Amino acid sequence: MAGARRKARALALQALYEIDSAGHGVEGVVTHLLAGRGLSEENGAFVRELVSGVIQNKDKIDLNIKNFAPAWPIEQIPLVDRNILRLAIFEILLNNKVPVKVAINEAVELAKTFGSDNSSRFVNGVLGSVSALVNK
Repeated sequence: MAGARRKARALALQALYEIDSAGHGVEGVVTHLLAGRGLSEENGAFVRELVSGVIQNKDKIDLNIKNFAPAWPIEQIPLVDRNILRLAIFEILLNNKVPVKVAINEAVELAKTFGSDNSSRFVNGVLGSVSALVNK
């Protein structure tokens, strides 16, 4: 199950990256990425839930990024890192369906896979600060 969820998060990240970088439509991107991936209906729905949740809450999520990474203007954060943060912040602050530690760990793993050498440390640092909001 964890492997399928990680694959679903990776697909959600890819969709968010394409939407953010190329401006393609949400539904078309998600449908294209899910085609032939062999995800269960449940995990396909999970991808759609993550992508739509991030898109619908983007301004609120980006405000959190600005607050917890003040040295980095949002448009200067690499696309991959920015979308990993958006995905994880949605899961941590808005979705509340997985434990905070799981959301952070999954985001760090995505950063190790898709980001630069420093991405995982950056993502972990920002999300560590964001997670303090949950405990208040």
